[in-house]
Amino acid sequence: MRLGFLFSRGEVPLARDASARFLPWLIAFMVYLAGLALLAAVAMDAVAARWQGDLVGRLTVQVPPPGDPRDSEARQERLDRVVQALLATPAVSEVEVLSRAQTAALLEPWLGEAAAAPELPAPDLVAVTLRSSGADLGDLPQRLAEVVPGTGVDDHQRWLARLFSLAGSIEALAFLVVALVSVAAVATVIFVTRTGLAIHRQVIELLHVMGARDLYVAEQFQGHALRLGLAGGVGGAVAAALTAVGVRWLLRGEQSVLLPGIELGVWQWLLLAVLPLTTGLVAMLTARWTVLRTLAKLP
Repeated sequence: MRLGFLFSRGEVPLARDASARFLPWLIAFMVYLAGLALLAAVAMDAVAARWQGDLVGRLTVQVPPPGDPRDSEARQERLDRVVQALLATPAVSEVEVLSRAQTAALLEPWLGEAAAAPELPAPDLVAVTLRSSGADLGDLPQRLAEVVPGTGVDDHQRWLARLFSLAGSIEALAFLVVALVSVAAVATVIFVTRTGLAIHRQVIELLHVMGARDLYVAEQFQGHALRLGLAGGVGGAVAAALTAVGVRWLLRGEQSVLLPGIELGVWQWLLLAVLPLTTGLVAMLTARWTVLRTLAKLP
């Protein structure tokens, strides 16, 4: 395929059509939606991977405080009994007792400064790492409840599976949006190309009389579509990038276990940067196919 059509204005005055003004804006809007959907999909994939790395194969044990939450000796004695029971469990590989400061930091988003009050009857937390994600805990919850009545075991696997399902649904929805936007973009280019063929039919017939082949006419339209697709794609991709940066700025400092810091790596930004080129190529190929197919049907 020759590349001269990229820079040549051609004999068909397509630049004067209304599509030359409106098509880039339509493509920019579609690329903007597709870019946001792609960024949402890769961001959710990264968050799901972080959830899996941080929570899979782990438990949280909640040890209730004694009657007097300020009795540090009684609290420590209860914690020691729970830790000994955990270490005696074959499925457990590591046990870490969270300090009062760490527990207060976890409760601070809900309780504010009151989370650090010594009289607060907050349970002591023990982070447990299992030897494998599917380790059999047996009667561990019952044994811990016998050691210290009221001790609870929070198995993350149950609600983590629901979070993975939610993340997968969001990713599927994002790719569905990309697919629908792609179909809409192709349909728009087909409509605009056919409109241009109808508007410039006399010029095309004159070119045929002068010996021009259908391929030459198609090159006029595909070059025009490529330029408009690139222009709209760049605008949409830049807008999507600015939106992503703005959302990340708004969410700064709002990190938690459920919503870890959303970071976009180099390859995610490269994916966004490739969108304009992809859009231009799709527009070019669609215009080329539409012209050749339409002209082939003419007498």
